[in-house]
Amino acid sequence: MGMRQDTRQDTRHCAVSCGTLVLDGQGRLLLGHVTNTAAWDIPKGMQDPGETTLEAAIRELYEESGAAFAPERFIDLGEFAYRRDKRLHLYRVEAGEELGDLAQLVCTSWFPHHKTGKPTLEMDAFRWAGRDEVSQLCWPRMANLLLTLAW
Repeated sequence: MGMRQDTRQDTRHCAVSCGTLVLDGQGRLLLGHVTNTAAWDIPKGMQDPGETTLEAAIRELYEESGAAFAPERFIDLGEFAYRRDKRLHLYRVEAGEELGDLAQLVCTSWFPHHKTGKPTLEMDAFRWAGRDEVSQLCWPRMANLLLTLAW
């Protein structure tokens, strides 16, 4: 009998990143530009101890974009495999025209720059993107996941 590798995800030792797909009235997705990269991403981040996935998604959305919506507006899309060491728990919010031209959005979340250690904003610009733009804008892993979802 040959050895069979178990390919199931072990969720006990898997970090969970919680994010939100914010959609405008035309069904476009809110993306933030990841500082010092060519990539755009959805607002998301790690779940803190004692925090629900919804609380984490609401907090990350606010920290990374300044956008805030009532908890009951978040539609739970569930948890998705993302990387071997990380899963994504995603929510969707229909924002309609509430966020306008996005000029008021501002990131207040900082990280140490990978080379200089200098505090750097996680996101430095915001835009709306249609399904046809996601593959060009996002990292391949994120684009592939987003394109499997109905939004």
